[in-house]
Amino acid sequence: MNKSERSRGRRRGSPDTREAILAVARRRFLADGYGPVTMRSIAAEAGVDAALISYFFGSKKGLFGAVLGLVANPPEVLAGALPGDPATLPERVLHALLTAWDDPERGAPLLFMVRTAVQDPELTRLVRDLLEREIIGRIAEHVGGADARGRASAFGVQLAGLIFARYLFAVEPIASMAPDELIPRLAPGLRAALYRAPHRPRPR
Repeated sequence: MNKSERSRGRRRGSPDTREAILAVARRRFLADGYGPVTMRSIAAEAGVDAALISYFFGSKKGLFGAVLGLVANPPEVLAGALPGDPATLPERVLHALLTAWDDPERGAPLLFMVRTAVQDPELTRLVRDLLEREIIGRIAEHVGGADARGRASAFGVQLAGLIFARYLFAVEPIASMAPDELIPRLAPGLRAALYRAPHRPRPR
């Protein structure tokens, strides 16, 4: 069998090929989880040579990272909530977060991202980098001022706690509260973390 015969039926490297690989990877990761899925099986289903996946994405983790960007982009959700009155920033961020996570189509990949990251140290690092650079970093740059990074981190930690309590662990009544009920309960704490100077005990 010559080279042309061996490659017959395989897609060549192109933007369409990349999108085909991502479509297959998205479906497989969501259906089977991160661990069981192999680059070879994705390549076979997409009708491409496995080397093309390495060419486009570098590794399985690179492919997974690209899939995360395709199905759920938390920085874009945040970016849409930042413009506006600083006093109501916590409400806007909470509304954007709950809208994305409560949506069945967008929420399932987000939950999958968190569950998978908890199980794999390398993916934990990937998601942590996303949180530190694209979420906390953007909030700190947006609010500015003294200790902006520390205040943005406290803000982000509270949001992460909400995600784990409502979506990962389904803690009641948080898990079943309507956004209109939940946002007023959580916004004051977020506002305090973002804008109130931390209390420093007086030296004795």
